[in-house]
Amino acid sequence: LHLDVYVERMRREYGAEVEIGIPKVAYRETITTRADFNYTHKKQTGGAGQFGRVAGFLEPLQEGDYLFDNKIVGGAIPTEFIPSCDKGFQSCLSKGGLAGFPIVGIKATINDGQSHSVDSSDLAFQQASIGAFREAYNKASPILLEPVMRVVVETPSEFQGVALGTLNQRRGMISSTSEDGIFSTIEAEVPLAEMFGYSTVLRSATQGKAEFTMEFERYNPVPKSIAEEVMKKHQEELKQKK
Repeated sequence: LHLDVYVERMRREYGAEVEIGIPKVAYRETITTRADFNYTHKKQTGGAGQFGRVAGFLEPLQEGDYLFDNKIVGGAIPTEFIPSCDKGFQSCLSKGGLAGFPIVGIKATINDGQSHSVDSSDLAFQQASIGAFREAYNKASPILLEPVMRVVVETPSEFQGVALGTLNQRRGMISSTSEDGIFSTIEAEVPLAEMFGYSTVLRSATQGKAEFTMEFERYNPVPKSIAEEVMKKHQEELKQKK
């Protein structure tokens, strides 16, 4: 995020013109409610077919990215195909259905299923689990998450007000302010999406006398209006690829 500072230095000190792309925010997706699934993968071809039924539910996971829970009893799904179900679920995590971002904070539980003595296989149960995941994911009230940064601004006290203003304009939540009579230190939590170009804005607002640092704090739900914009942009990108 200090890229614009380095680009400016390269232009000024070396006379180099640098082309840079538009930075992208590492959004994530998650679910907010439990949703059941009961999915059958069935495919009949000339030879042996494919068959696997997987039932269970998805639910939010408070800590961690993903957890698989096997609650199968009585051999409804043969033991050798349980890892296939786990593998199928995990293959869905890299790209969510909302805007194509990685999925985190999800627990997948299987508690029933069905197999066929000839047509069931590792692949069949992977495909059944993929179908089951997608079926339940859309019903589990998925949302977007955005990275929130801990931002610390140090500025001459005379510019404290304008520095606070630059953070407030960026959906910043002020955590604390302190000053020693000469310098003020402002701590805030600000969504990463709002921080692009911030160094230029801060320098301009404080006559180049303020500095800031930031580090990742956590992921927070994206406000609905902004989430809609992100999803709309994702749909437009998909259309362009077709």
